[in-house]
Amino acid sequence: MPEAPPTTAIPTRAALFTGYLRIGLFGFGGVAAWARRVIVEERRWLTEREYAEVLGLGQILPGPNVGNAAVMIGRRFHGLAGALLATAGLYCAPLIILIGLCLFYDRYGQLPAVAPVMNGIAAGAAGMVIGTAFKMAGKLKLRWDALLVLLLATLAAAVLRMPLPLIVLLLAPVSIALSLRQAGLIGGAPAR
Repeated sequence: MPEAPPTTAIPTRAALFTGYLRIGLFGFGGVAAWARRVIVEERRWLTEREYAEVLGLGQILPGPNVGNAAVMIGRRFHGLAGALLATAGLYCAPLIILIGLCLFYDRYGQLPAVAPVMNGIAAGAAGMVIGTAFKMAGKLKLRWDALLVLLLATLAAAVLRMPLPLIVLLLAPVSIALSLRQAGLIGGAPAR
């Protein structure tokens, strides 16, 4: 018996703003992890696959990927007003926090005790990004060809230290071709 599609909810404008305000406030330094948790798991505005598609599109556009996704998700539910509300909610709290941190760093940044704190924050943020990637990949139940593209992108970034635009330029056509082949639109029958 096929699995029923997950149900999603349509947020109000206020819920869209407060949801993204929460993402921006609690996800400071690692917004992608919080955004996925709030949008997919807690509020159920999008399914896991829908969020992955929006985030993927957000990653290839110029600018921050979660910010781009906020614009697309806000617009999806409430047009231009939704895009503005989601974006404002996302950036409002981090902007205030960042101004405070800049003032603090300007005053105390030259002290030797500050460098280890900054290194610890960077390591924590990197861990959140990696953990979110594993969680999303596990829930999406990716096919072998998608896992191959994921592995190639990871190797290109982590081992070869290639810039993201070059990775997208090289792997996007491969990924699109594999998806078209899976759909049976090129190369005959769909792959198994």
